[in-house]
Amino acid sequence: MVELRVLGACPLDCPDTCSWVVTVQDGRATSMRGNPDHPYTRGALCVKVNRYLEHSRAEDRILYPMRRVGPKGAGEFERISWDEALDEIATRLRAIIDEYGGEAIWPYQGTGTLGYIQGESGVAGRRLWHVLGASRHDANICSRAGSYGLTWVNGTPGGMDPENFALSRLILLWGTNTLTSGHHLWKFIQDARKAGAYVVAIDPIRTRTADQADEHLPIRPGTDGALALGLMHVVLEEGAEDRDYLEHHTLGWDEFRTEILKYPPARVAEITGLPEESIRALGRRLAHTRPTGIRATHGLQRHEGGGSALRLIACIPGVTGDWRHPGGGVAFSTTGHMPLQPDTRMDLLAEPVRRLTMTRLADHLEAEDKPVKCLWVYGANPVASTSDQNRIKRAMAREDLFTVVMEQFPTDTVDYADIVLPATMQIEHMDLHAGYGHMYLLWNEPAVAPPGECASTTETFRRLARRLGLTEPSLYDSDLELAEQLLASDHPALAGITLDRLRKEGWVRLNVPAPFQPFADGFPTPSGRLEFASARAAAMGHGRMPEYVPSRTAGSAPPAGYPLALVTPASHTFLNTTFGNNPELRRRAKGPRVLLNAADAAARGLADGQRVRVHNRHGEFAADLEISDRVRPGVAATTKGHWAKLSPGASSVNAVVEERDADMGRGPVYHDNFVQVSAL
Repeated sequence: MVELRVLGACPLDCPDTCSWVVTVQDGRATSMRGNPDHPYTRGALCVKVNRYLEHSRAEDRILYPMRRVGPKGAGEFERISWDEALDEIATRLRAIIDEYGGEAIWPYQGTGTLGYIQGESGVAGRRLWHVLGASRHDANICSRAGSYGLTWVNGTPGGMDPENFALSRLILLWGTNTLTSGHHLWKFIQDARKAGAYVVAIDPIRTRTADQADEHLPIRPGTDGALALGLMHVVLEEGAEDRDYLEHHTLGWDEFRTEILKYPPARVAEITGLPEESIRALGRRLAHTRPTGIRATHGLQRHEGGGSALRLIACIPGVTGDWRHPGGGVAFSTTGHMPLQPDTRMDLLAEPVRRLTMTRLADHLEAEDKPVKCLWVYGANPVASTSDQNRIKRAMAREDLFTVVMEQFPTDTVDYADIVLPATMQIEHMDLHAGYGHMYLLWNEPAVAPPGECASTTETFRRLARRLGLTEPSLYDSDLELAEQLLASDHPALAGITLDRLRKEGWVRLNVPAPFQPFADGFPTPSGRLEFASARAAAMGHGRMPEYVPSRTAGSAPPAGYPLALVTPASHTFLNTTFGNNPELRRRAKGPRVLLNAADAAARGLADGQRVRVHNRHGEFAADLEISDRVRPGVAATTKGHWAKLSPGASSVNAVVEERDADMGRGPVYHDNFVQVSAL
């Protein structure tokens, strides 16, 4: 028996990007574990990825190309060969380009894998789409609003190295459920607690993480910016602002101070629904505890004022001077520190093309002016994951829309495809990864051969380029060549990191100090300082100074008949919609559930465990009711990730989420919708 240990990396949309070890016996993967040698993974995977090998061998795995034989949405297909699939695709693409131009093609790429070779981080396939003149895909679904807000203050969405939370003495987990969405950070939080750190969870829901915190503040959804101002107001009352830091390292303090003074704790208590004394107590703790580390992640900014909320939170360490101290600052994403820059070869684009926004899928597919005639979906399941599900279903049912889906499983989106192409999973292809929650590069070496006729993203696009007769040499670069190009940089953070080293060691920390203080030498802003006042923000219509912008559910009266604010956090058992078809994880998830406070349930005559209808003017989905004090009155909560076709009524939570933009970057508003909950 030949046994190998193959080093790899988790590809999924999680900040932890774990290093893993796959044991292979005689060509078959027999076990997978977290890499005990990786400083962030520390030997542990999550409840989801622990079932990855089982998932890769699931009975419903797509193994061969398929052609639709039934109506769109029915999921009826026949097996075809790769040659047949490529011939049909090439014929249809040429006809579309000839009649409508390349912009009629929309390459719709999601975060099913975050790899720099196969996935979203490297914008896999972009060279091919440029050669064809396809529309550009605006992948705004995850972190766009918050990234803008942070950039106006710090010059980058990058912040603290999460490992530095071990050095923090006050930790604010702001709108983030660490134990579900990136649990490896908790080890560093535990290290900090052993040294006396105090942990506060700020969240509308009493999550697993809030249960483990020293204090939970059940804030009204979408009022986080007001709380940030209120906490800074208390810092000023205490005379604890770092005046030296403000003078030498920030821009616009006098103007911003005036804004802070408009939000005394009494006013903030009315806005946020939190007790005034709780705001004052945390403000005093913030004023006098150095260093303070703030973890604020993507869920926090998925509402109408999401970018403004992150912009205000980013101001806090400027007022307190926490960026001076290891363990101080804000951690949103480490992507801003990542020097890998995929070469998407903009020179291959013959002329400028339009950008189509990911979370406006229904709008774009319904548009009659310059219509989309080909939708090419990869690494995405938009029928289940994107806003306004019912409109998307109707739009994707168009007979004149040629839809190709590259997939591993028969998702809700696959059901609307004309051609389905079988995609490899992570243990079957090469990839290069960088966590957005740590400071490491990771290499994924394929552990086993692809099953059936599955092909990697890069190989699929190489095959298509050949079938189209394209002669641009860069379209045929191998995966190893693509990796070499990514690492061929003179950026100091990549010094000493070669592909040979990565393949041998499996992971390498970026060449940055430990502890890493990202702004020790200044901020990457026009002024070189932390900018309370931002001319760039003003030029884009967001206001020179940060200000509180409420979510729609916090700042406006509910529409008649829909009084509840809906929030849709991540599931503990699914990752977005990945694993939504895994039998064991579905069993653990217990089907769609909606949480209501006892007062809201009683007002509607609803009982615990009852099947209910969650609805608004956009649509509805069915769920089992859980009456719980984990949510405050006026709030309904349900997790994302359930597949519509595997849910009661063949509908899921995004049927009630409006296709609408946040305040910055056209970010989505998954946590900013009014609904009603009624007996079914």
